[in-house]
Amino acid sequence: MTVRSAIVLAAGEGVRLRPLTRHRPKPMLPAATKPILEHVFDELIEAGIERLTMVVGYGRTSVQSHFGSSYRDVPIEYAIQNKQLGSAHALEAALPTVDEPSLVVNGDQLIDASIVQDTIDRHDEGAAGTIGVIAASDVTAYGGVIVDSDRTVAELVENPTDDRSYRLNAGVYVLEPDAIDIVTAVDPRDGEYSLVDGLSLLLERGKTVNAAETGGMWIDATYPWDLLEVAETLFDTGTIENAVSPSAQVHESATIVEPAIVSPDCVIGPGAVVGPYVSLGHNVTIGPNATLENSVVDSDTRIGPNATVLDCVTGRGVEIGVGSTVIGGPSDVRVGRTVHEGQRLGALLADRTTDEGGVTYAPGTIVGSEATIHAGTTVRGSVESETEVR
Repeated sequence: MTVRSAIVLAAGEGVRLRPLTRHRPKPMLPAATKPILEHVFDELIEAGIERLTMVVGYGRTSVQSHFGSSYRDVPIEYAIQNKQLGSAHALEAALPTVDEPSLVVNGDQLIDASIVQDTIDRHDEGAAGTIGVIAASDVTAYGGVIVDSDRTVAELVENPTDDRSYRLNAGVYVLEPDAIDIVTAVDPRDGEYSLVDGLSLLLERGKTVNAAETGGMWIDATYPWDLLEVAETLFDTGTIENAVSPSAQVHESATIVEPAIVSPDCVIGPGAVVGPYVSLGHNVTIGPNATLENSVVDSDTRIGPNATVLDCVTGRGVEIGVGSTVIGGPSDVRVGRTVHEGQRLGALLADRTTDEGGVTYAPGTIVGSEATIHAGTTVRGSVESETEVR
C-alpha cells in the first residue's frame, strides 16, 4: 500500500526535559545540531511521504516560525491543539485533514525511514491500522505490544511490568480514516485522551490491527542526559557525519577530535580541544585552551578560555566563564521528586545561564534558564531559573 500523508504529533512540552523546555517544546530541542523534528521529517520524506500535517500546541510559534509552510518542498499544514489533553486529543485536531490512510508519528522521538517503510509495507486494506513494533529487552518505561502468531496486535499495555513477551511500541502507525474516528472518540483517563487507549478501543470493537516487526533506529529523549545519547547514536549510526562548516573559524592550533559537528559561524580559539562526540550549534564560541568533550552545545553559547566542559548539555545563549569546569558524569540526577542514579550528565545549563568564571559544576547539576552563577562558586543539585548563586 502507498501512504502519502503523515500526521506528526508535536504539541507537547516534554516536562521531564525542563528547564530546557521552558522556552520551546521538546520536538524543537537539539538532536546534535538540529531540532528533533527535522530528523523526523527527513526520515518521513525518505520513506516517500508527500504531505505533512503537524499538530502543534505548546510553544507552537517556535515550531511554525522555524518550518513555515513547507520542509524540503513538502507542504506542511498545521493543526492546533489549544490545550494539551493527550495524544488522541492531539490527533483529533488533525481530523479535518484526514481523507486517506495516514501515517501517524510522534514528533519528539527519533525514528529512521526503515521503521516508517516497514509499517507502511505491512499495512493492508483489511486492517484498521498497523503499528510499528521493535524487539526490546525492556519496555517498562514505554509502551508494550503483545503480538499474535498471525502478526496482528492482541493487546497494548503502557509501562508493562509483567513477564509476558512484549514488543516495543515504536509510536509509528498507519491508520485508516474510520479508525482515526474511533481512536479519537476514546474516553479520557485521568483527564487525558490517550492514543494507546484509542488503539485498544479498535481491538475491543473487533478491528484488525497489524504489527509491523521492524528493527530500525528508535530513540526517545525523555530526560536531559538523553540528548547526549541521541547525539552519540546519530554519530555512531552514520545518520549524521563529522562536519566543520566552511563559515566556522577554527584556529590552526585548535584540535577537532572526531566525531564532531561545528555549525556555521562558530569560532574555536587557539589551543582549544573539541571532541569527541561534540555538537556545536550556530554561532558558538570556544575560547583559547578550552576543552570540550561529549557535549551538546546549543546556538549562541560562549565557553570561556581554559574552561573544561564534559558530558554537558546547554541551552541557547549560555555563557560559561574563564576557567569554569563541568566535571562530567556519571551522577545521580534529581528530576522532580525522582532521583535517577548513575546518569552520564556533568551539567545541564538552560537558556541564557551565565557564569562569571572559576565556577565548578558538580556532576548531575541542573541550572535553570537565565540564572547567574557568580565567580568561584561550586554548584550542585538543581538551581531554579532566574536565580543568583554566590
